[in-house]
Amino acid sequence: MSESVNTAAVAQRYYAAMSSGDIPAGTALFADDIQWHQPGANQFSGDHDGAASVAAMLGGMMAASEGTFALTFTGAPMVNGALATIPAHFAGRREGAEMSMDGVDVLRVDGDKIVEMWLFSADQDAEDAFWGKG
Repeated sequence: MSESVNTAAVAQRYYAAMSSGDIPAGTALFADDIQWHQPGANQFSGDHDGAASVAAMLGGMMAASEGTFALTFTGAPMVNGALATIPAHFAGRREGAEMSMDGVDVLRVDGDKIVEMWLFSADQDAEDAFWGKG
């Protein structure tokens, strides 16, 4: 199987799991030592090393958004070698604030795992304002 075909298969499984709300199936595709690059200048921004750190960050996002944080992929994965990009829309609400914007997730695949992830937001200032400094 070529690298691009394998990347496409892993990205498609991630896309399907996260789009259907099956977060455990999506995060099961993360390598134990995943490197996660969260953009911006908010309480969740920065590099997160390892699946446990990423899980804690995602849990923090759910808590900060009062359980409303939602991710919807708006297009199919696009693949180039070990990299895939997926257009996304994400949203959340909490008392006194609301966020709804487009973004892009870029993932790097090695074998059958996602080993690195970069996220991009259409309006980073608005996302930072929503999440706050923490």
